[in-house]
Amino acid sequence: MSLEAEAEAGSGGSALFSGFRALGLYSGPLAHVLRFHRRHREFYLVTAVGRSFHTYNVKKLGIVAVSNALPEDITCLAADRMLVFASCGSLLYAFARNKEVVHTYKGHKADVHLVLPFGDHVISVDSDNVLIIWDIQSEEEYLQLNFDKSVFAVSAVMHPSTYLNKILLGSEQGSLQLWNIKSNKLLYTFPGWGGGVTVLQQAPAVDVVAVGLVSGHIIVHNIKFDEMLMKFQQDWGPITAISFRTDGHPVMAAGSPVGHIGLWDLEEKKLLGQMRDAHSTAISGLSFVQGEPLLITNGSDNAIRVWIFDGPGGTGRLLKYRMGHSAPPTKIRYHGQNGQQILSAGQDSTLQSFSTVHERFNKSLGRGSINKKKSKKKGLQYDTMALPPITTFASEVARQSDWDGIIACHQGYVTCTTWNFQKTSMGIHKLKPKDFSKNKPLGVYATAVDITSCGNFAVIGLTTGQVDIYNMQSGIHRGHYGKEKAHESSIRGVAVDGLNQLTITAGSEGLIKFWKFRTTDLVHCTNLFASPSKMLLHRDSLVDCFLVDSAPVSITMSPTGDFLASCHVDDLGIYLWSNRSLYSLVSLRPLPADYEPSVVTLPGTSPTQDVAVTEEEETSYEMVEYDSPEQLEEALVTLSTLPESRWKNLLNLDVIKQKNKPKEPPKVPKSAPFFIPTIPGLVPRYASIEHEKDGQQSKIVDLGVLAQKSEFHMKLEEALENGDYKSPISILKDLGPSNIETELRGLSSDGGGSIEVMQSFLRMIEAMLNTKRDFELAQAYLALFLKVNACYDKFASDSL
Repeated sequence: MSLEAEAEAGSGGSALFSGFRALGLYSGPLAHVLRFHRRHREFYLVTAVGRSFHTYNVKKLGIVAVSNALPEDITCLAADRMLVFASCGSLLYAFARNKEVVHTYKGHKADVHLVLPFGDHVISVDSDNVLIIWDIQSEEEYLQLNFDKSVFAVSAVMHPSTYLNKILLGSEQGSLQLWNIKSNKLLYTFPGWGGGVTVLQQAPAVDVVAVGLVSGHIIVHNIKFDEMLMKFQQDWGPITAISFRTDGHPVMAAGSPVGHIGLWDLEEKKLLGQMRDAHSTAISGLSFVQGEPLLITNGSDNAIRVWIFDGPGGTGRLLKYRMGHSAPPTKIRYHGQNGQQILSAGQDSTLQSFSTVHERFNKSLGRGSINKKKSKKKGLQYDTMALPPITTFASEVARQSDWDGIIACHQGYVTCTTWNFQKTSMGIHKLKPKDFSKNKPLGVYATAVDITSCGNFAVIGLTTGQVDIYNMQSGIHRGHYGKEKAHESSIRGVAVDGLNQLTITAGSEGLIKFWKFRTTDLVHCTNLFASPSKMLLHRDSLVDCFLVDSAPVSITMSPTGDFLASCHVDDLGIYLWSNRSLYSLVSLRPLPADYEPSVVTLPGTSPTQDVAVTEEEETSYEMVEYDSPEQLEEALVTLSTLPESRWKNLLNLDVIKQKNKPKEPPKVPKSAPFFIPTIPGLVPRYASIEHEKDGQQSKIVDLGVLAQKSEFHMKLEEALENGDYKSPISILKDLGPSNIETELRGLSSDGGGSIEVMQSFLRMIEAMLNTKRDFELAQAYLALFLKVNACYDKFASDSL
């Protein structure tokens, strides 16, 4: 996410949510790139996903880096030992450390669709048939070649191994050209084989190149002698990718547009095996890992798969994979109460679970099927038993360890299916009303589902207006709402409250009805101004609004409140938005009626961090701290903000002191330590040597010295003249209970005070009561004053 987009999201887009990251995006229609890190001694896989690319380690297929986003979607991807090259429109970018752009190459006038790193140079070809060779470091053009589209439209480019300064170009017309880029000369033209070239791949043997054609033919050709060594044909359409094993087995793999992979034995010159349905869409790229029996494939079905060839027959088995939806999601919901799993149903008819913690916790619950056994036998492409995509679902974790905890309804299908999250598979029940068990009605299908919080019952709404209850454990029908129908039109939403007391249903006629869950009696009915499309029961309010580039299809809030998840039209990813109120102050004021939200950019795969917003970018939606006035209104009594420990126990200080009194007096040590003599008084001062020598020291205590006036005592005397009692009140607020008692005992004449000071204290209490502020403090101070000066009760009553 760019800094500008993040700042916009932080200031004007949304006061509550900020883009965090995207889930479920792994691969696109571009071929992957395989790199080897010499220092790490490890292979890395690079795939393009939208405007950025992801880097995975092959060992665990874990994501290690996400690049910064480009302005538009990546159109071509390549890499050498140091840099990753990605084209975007007519520009070519070089990335360092799999993250940041370090070079930009400008010169093309059309979109770049072919890129080839070539030593200290990089070659790019655009759709106008212009080939430019760039110096990587200086970003300058080294050479430019223009080809006539009608004669030689460049469709593939490669560097033959050991051929110094030479590149081999393939064309849509079928011919090949060998060029020396240093001397800018055409060395040789290969006439071709009557079909357009789609792939050029270097074989392990020098001078040998595999050529893939639009017709489905694969030509293994010796370019040194212009001699065809062998020819194969696949009936699945054009060749999309080619790779050779380098672990001692002479095997070539070729991809197809239908997701099948053909394995060819180069010694026997025959088909070794087929890997059918390796991907549900076209094979974008395939690569054998150098010196290992591993094949890496990716496709436009948003999947990366690693196959291992360790069994008989020469075909591979699936070892590891990363997979998202191959078609946009239709419904997402958080599963469980920890906010770590998001269930997602897609237009590809699959139900998947994506982890917000780490990708290794992702699960695929598979596709819905009428008959699982028949579906497995027929395969993915020819499966006539597959159910249509899931339109909506509900889940509950309360009893998922005992029976199925997910209920789903399918597009245009009256039967609802159950799913098991722990077994990651479709469940055992298919729920539909008895009336439709024999006859298949036309135009009747399930539209809304919900599961009770206990996990025992499912509520299903149909287009006919029926709302039925089923037992999740047995699948038995347990009742329905209304005499025959709950609504006279299609059901748009059903929900059950957390205590299984009420069932809420919404119909397309604009009515919302409230039913008793157990007795199915109608309690209340509300008429809406418009026909509802969906209904969601949520106990909290959300007080925010923001706009995105693509229309949202489904949203869900985490049970822990930390993330909002959304999926959008024609988008394979699931996007997380972090809740700012959990880590910063957010003003949750109601939005005005004329509020117009601004556009917020969707987050990328890498987690984004908040960017500091300058004063110019700040808007009125930033947090405004509320300063409470000292007195809300003159007629109201206001309490202080002091803790109860400062005033509640003032009357019980003698009891507390008695409890805290030590059982035994402190024992004098055998050899008393050296004490520095002090002068009597409240303020401790050390006696000088001359003072000790001046005769014998009197043992009579001078009360005049001890009776020094405290600050509180002096402020009360000043208040007698000016009538301002704010200072003595503030002094008492800062004191602890013991100090407050000492100050009040010092107001009497026995403690060094006077009748006038005691009168001033009572006037201070009167001022507190008149202003109606610090009401509990005034009561506590007055009670303690009357307790410690009990002999002055008559004086106190006269003064008040």
